[in-house]
Amino acid sequence: MLSAFRNIFKIPDLRNKILITCAFLVLYRVGSFITLPGIDSAQLSAMQNSSGGLQDLMAQISMLTGGQLAQCTLFALGIMPYISASIIFSLLVKVIPALEAMQKEGQTGRQKINQYTRYATVGLCLIQSVFIIMWIKQNNLAYEPDLGFWLLTILALTTGTVFLMWVGEQITEFGIGNGISLIIMAGIIAAMPAAIGNFIIDISNAAQAGENVPMQVLKLVVFLGLFVGVVAAVVIMHRGQRRIALSHQKFARGQKVYGGQRHYLPIRVNMAGVMPVIFADSLILFPTALFSQFLPGLNDFLSRGDSFWYIALYITMVIFFTFFWVSLTFSPQELAQNLKEHGSFIPGIRPGKRTEEHLEAIMNRITFVGAVFLAFIGLFPTVISVAMGINMLLASFLGGTGLLIVVGVSLDLVEKIESHLLMRHYEGFMKTGRVRGGGNLAGGA
Repeated sequence: MLSAFRNIFKIPDLRNKILITCAFLVLYRVGSFITLPGIDSAQLSAMQNSSGGLQDLMAQISMLTGGQLAQCTLFALGIMPYISASIIFSLLVKVIPALEAMQKEGQTGRQKINQYTRYATVGLCLIQSVFIIMWIKQNNLAYEPDLGFWLLTILALTTGTVFLMWVGEQITEFGIGNGISLIIMAGIIAAMPAAIGNFIIDISNAAQAGENVPMQVLKLVVFLGLFVGVVAAVVIMHRGQRRIALSHQKFARGQKVYGGQRHYLPIRVNMAGVMPVIFADSLILFPTALFSQFLPGLNDFLSRGDSFWYIALYITMVIFFTFFWVSLTFSPQELAQNLKEHGSFIPGIRPGKRTEEHLEAIMNRITFVGAVFLAFIGLFPTVISVAMGINMLLASFLGGTGLLIVVGVSLDLVEKIESHLLMRHYEGFMKTGRVRGGGNLAGGA
């Protein structure tokens, strides 16, 4: 593996792509420390030093959006408005015939849809900026929250998200990997050292207070062990697939017989990727954060922890969105028709309607397994936080959206680098087989 890392910098094209990607990610991290104009730094620092409640919730949202919501920075909204707009148009393409026809036009149609997505991103930024300003005003973080502050903050937040959108597109075009996914992954990884550092500080404070220090150290060791185990489980499930045997019809041409070969149709167990967890977190975390100051009952009803209603609602939403997303991206009818047209069939299954029913039955069973796994990974940080008594921000690295994004994007990045190495006759990261990546967010990272 070390030789593979050395070979990366022997290929000029790959080296340039990696350096460009790193440069843009550094630019993103620098912008994450630029505070919005008109913010009271002393009041903001005092609020950041507090923990628990809304502050932890804002930190979790910031980690998942690639922004710095709790720090009131230029990139406070992160890239999530663009992700939301992309998801919206991905759904609209399936239900609006005009957009579906536009997508089938090829590159021109996709460029038009991307342009509409950018316009929708600006609209979402304007709406979300208003809620951010209301939160800033509620916590007395602004010197003078007048009309000028409102207009300047809306402009700054919208510009920050649009700039991140441009950075992501530049990484995708000139760098390596999916730029939007890499930005979110960078934000998640950047939050991890601070979370572990705070946990170590808690251990030090416990030692000074004469508390049970070995128990605190044991918690840290158990946390690191669980982290390794959960990451391994996510990788195994992410790469897991069901291979359906396919045969091709034989046909004679002259004195030779062609066809008859056997191939496999791979179907991923986690075909929906991270999207169901993103939907569930968005519909629970964001309303809780935005309206907790105005509707305290909503915060109690949807609070993380041992709340039965939160757990039941979360599991239901993850399972529902898993089946919903798979139904949009996988069509047994279309796949069965394509197999029939190309002379392929599943041994023992008649082509056409029977093949469609067979594929749908397999897909339903696999999707249910994937949905249960996603619900377990999504709830695992909450269970660990309550059972071990650790901070929810630290526990969130043991599962949930953040871990799924990091694993999926990392596998996709490694796969792309390995493809460059193998294409130029260098040894990849693995001597046997190849790394199968997880795609980007929109495709189910």
